[in-house]
Amino acid sequence: MPVSTFYPPQGKQLHPVKVWTDDLDDQTALQLKHTASLPFIYHHVAGMPDVHLGKGATIGSVISTVRAIIPAAVGVDIGCGINAVRLSLTAADLPDSCRMLRQELESVIPLGPGQEHQRPRIRGDSPLAVQLEQILQANPELRKMVKPGRWAHQAGTLGGGNHFFELCLDEADDLWVMLHSGSRGIGNAIGRYFIAQAKRDMERHHIHLPDADLAYFEEGARNYQGYVDAVSWAQAYARLNRALMMDAALKRMARLLPPFTVTQEAINCHHNYIEREVHFGREVWVTRKGAIRARVGDLGVIPGSMGTNSYVVRGLGNPEAFCSCSHGAGRRMSRTQAKKLHTVSDLKAQTAGIECRKDKGVIDEIPTAYKDIDTVMANQCDLVDIVHTLRQIVNIKG
Repeated sequence: MPVSTFYPPQGKQLHPVKVWTDDLDDQTALQLKHTASLPFIYHHVAGMPDVHLGKGATIGSVISTVRAIIPAAVGVDIGCGINAVRLSLTAADLPDSCRMLRQELESVIPLGPGQEHQRPRIRGDSPLAVQLEQILQANPELRKMVKPGRWAHQAGTLGGGNHFFELCLDEADDLWVMLHSGSRGIGNAIGRYFIAQAKRDMERHHIHLPDADLAYFEEGARNYQGYVDAVSWAQAYARLNRALMMDAALKRMARLLPPFTVTQEAINCHHNYIEREVHFGREVWVTRKGAIRARVGDLGVIPGSMGTNSYVVRGLGNPEAFCSCSHGAGRRMSRTQAKKLHTVSDLKAQTAGIECRKDKGVIDEIPTAYKDIDTVMANQCDLVDIVHTLRQIVNIKG
């Protein structure tokens, strides 16, 4: 059950906020209240155990709405999520040092902001390309923000920030391959464009919000269907992006390791996305910003940080959480704070035994910049069951 329930300021629409943690700062609580005060919110706003301050809407929040969508609640990393598979290999099949394995994987997956393949990974006559062209024709200003063809070159690339590629071992020492990425530059452009359009709509209609980033499109409005089409496209692209990376990685690993098969069908879960779903007897839009769907039986992956455990989970379908759970540990400090408070020596100590970058370029991803993943998991025991506990052996950052 939720750890606490609270309401927006008196006089606002009284949709409650239900959260699954007591680790909640005042700014994040206020941001959740602002979201809950919107008139089209349905039933309540849910805050997952990893909830923390975001831009516009709170990261780790689940927002159900009636005939309206908030673009900034989805954000600009549309469709970001996790892809994971288990292989028939075990720890005994791995080399004593995974340094070369990490370097080989880094050579087939472009890493970091703005990186792309030299050749496109998606054909220009594919259904995805045709759909994107229709979206750009309907939104000429968006076309100006999109470099022609770049999205096809960035398919199958990781990006930067908290995006990662990992090799992990579970409690039986079985090998897992896991990666975290989204819709890259094209998703960012779509997100920024429609957030700006929503803000213009609020100005045009003289709608005053507690936070400008809560600007929304109502059903039937000029940009409503355009956003639905574009965000749906970006979610499909993000899923394909992860699949292409996984395919490239497994092919390269097949050259370096003993023969193997995939023994766990791919787990592929978005955690920044919208979906039409039925909750409490009504069809609504559900926006999960930093949360994954956890219906009864749904498999998902909840990563910790680059130095802590991750978890394969099975959903329990808790209706109070809109059948959702956390998407990770959740940040405890900003990237700027992490860089100020920690050193490369701290990073090395906290990632001991893991083959990964240990330089100042990834200090902002140091494990202590995140909340304790085991506390997060304990707080959502009524949202998911733990199926596997994964420990990292290789971590690759952009």
